[in-house]
Amino acid sequence: MTTNGWLQILVFLGLLLAVTKPLGVFMANVFERRPTFLDPILGPAERLIYRVAGVDDTREMRWTEYAGALVGFSLVCVLAVFAILRLQAFLPLNPQGLPGVAPDLAFNPAVSFVTNTNWQSYSGESTMSYFSQMAALTVQNFVSAAVGIALAIAFVRGIARKESDTIGNFWVDMTRAGLWVLLPICLIGSIFLVSQGVVQNLRPYDTATLVEAQTVAADPDDPESTETKVDTQTIAQGPVASQEAIKQLGTNGGGFFNANSAHPFENPTPLANLFAMLAILAISSGLTYTLGRMTGSQRHGWAVWAAMLVLFVVGLTSMYWAESSGNPLLAGTDQTASIMQSGGNMEGKEVRFGTTSTSIFGTSTTAASCGAVNGMHASMTPIGGLVALANIMLGEVVFGGVGAGLYGMLLFVVLTVFIAGLMVGRTPEYLGKKIDAFDVKMAMLAILVSPLAILVFAAISSTSDTFGTSSLLNHGPHGLTEILYAFSSAAGNNGSAFAGLSANTLWYNTTLGIAMLLGRFFLIIPMLALAGNLARKKAVPPSAGTFPVTTPLFSTLLVSVVVIVGALTFFPALGLGPIVEHLLMLAGETF
Repeated sequence: MTTNGWLQILVFLGLLLAVTKPLGVFMANVFERRPTFLDPILGPAERLIYRVAGVDDTREMRWTEYAGALVGFSLVCVLAVFAILRLQAFLPLNPQGLPGVAPDLAFNPAVSFVTNTNWQSYSGESTMSYFSQMAALTVQNFVSAAVGIALAIAFVRGIARKESDTIGNFWVDMTRAGLWVLLPICLIGSIFLVSQGVVQNLRPYDTATLVEAQTVAADPDDPESTETKVDTQTIAQGPVASQEAIKQLGTNGGGFFNANSAHPFENPTPLANLFAMLAILAISSGLTYTLGRMTGSQRHGWAVWAAMLVLFVVGLTSMYWAESSGNPLLAGTDQTASIMQSGGNMEGKEVRFGTTSTSIFGTSTTAASCGAVNGMHASMTPIGGLVALANIMLGEVVFGGVGAGLYGMLLFVVLTVFIAGLMVGRTPEYLGKKIDAFDVKMAMLAILVSPLAILVFAAISSTSDTFGTSSLLNHGPHGLTEILYAFSSAAGNNGSAFAGLSANTLWYNTTLGIAMLLGRFFLIIPMLALAGNLARKKAVPPSAGTFPVTTPLFSTLLVSVVVIVGALTFFPALGLGPIVEHLLMLAGETF
């Protein structure tokens, strides 16, 4: 841990704070249909979209209709992506002649990219054509992120409105999220990334002659394998910058290359890395200000932001400390001096980023359900890996994904207000709305869906060698962590991989896809039901027994509820995984 490292963290947090208010104000104006500076350009495009699609933008929807539009649209998107991947051999922009994707592998990314998970059990540069990357994956990066923002705005309307049967129009909210919020920033971001060295072309892959030929030894487990001499290298490229910008801003995370944001063609410089980290959290952070603006309680928006920030800073400092401390098992070896001089545990990290930027990135991407990685999480220390895993298991509410983080945290807000009401023996109230049994049931149903999917699928996978543990490259507590992380990433719609798990199998492609669907839609539907119920309620004036939701006490209680729910749910599993691995490391033992 160095002064330079702490300065990097402070600068990053300062920049995040700086973009929160202006972005939040802009989004509030967009979704309340107030004038913005982009209206002259985007207004005609918006009206054309509604005319072509047959959408009446003046008509609002009940929560059931809003949910039905979302589910129907998502189903069409899944089928479209699946068809493109299966037929990519016959589609254009495939200079490498890549074949169609296998059915189970096509199902997984189709569900993954539509649910904003972007889990990848394949290597992008050797599996997906340029057409598939652009028409299927990049399009869904925009669409799934826009859907997340739309859902958050619908929930905020449910809180803000009084005696209303509607919470907005899904088609309008999604369109405005894509046109006004995501597209302009990504256009500028793509140009910036190209200036940093991120590639953007449609050329076939290049072949380069190695300066020094390499010899690949024969596989001792394969009797037909022979020693091979390699004297050329294939250099993959393509339309990367355009996918990279929305990958980060939309908290998608799906990389063009297998190495994701550790690849120099995706993330070549420290400045590009800073842009990526800031983009991951910017919209999620700004939406807390939008919450305050639309509900008429700006202090409440900042209180929610403060709770998210506390959870983020605790995770970040813990990961930074763990990765800077290095691995005690290397103490006394010849590698100790060079490792500590380089900044701690550098295994699996890019030298151009170091432990600090990798820790900020690792905390941001798992806190925000992004899934992009600029270092390998499996190579982190047990505590570093624990932070990444815990961020997802808490419900992806530590800023969280675009939209998903806000409505996920608001579910915890409802639960917190309910608990506070029990403490003082009064009917709980939230911004003038009385919280009833239906509200609490919907909040708890949404909160418990993800843990159920994670623990059930992880338990089955960890007890079966036939289709579960046979895919592990590591065993013992680290292997359990790999399985837990995979299903946490899927159910939490994060998409990052811990590495070490060969997930391109029928079992994992199918079960991870199911976990993604559960984590997305079985959370969204109860959330929309809660929003619709809140919108119908009358506002009641605050009384002496009303628990204020604008104070540091509220932020503290909110953080406590998030942590306690996460700890009670996942501590036994974490105790068998990263925690016991840390204790074994301190004892000088390895698996």
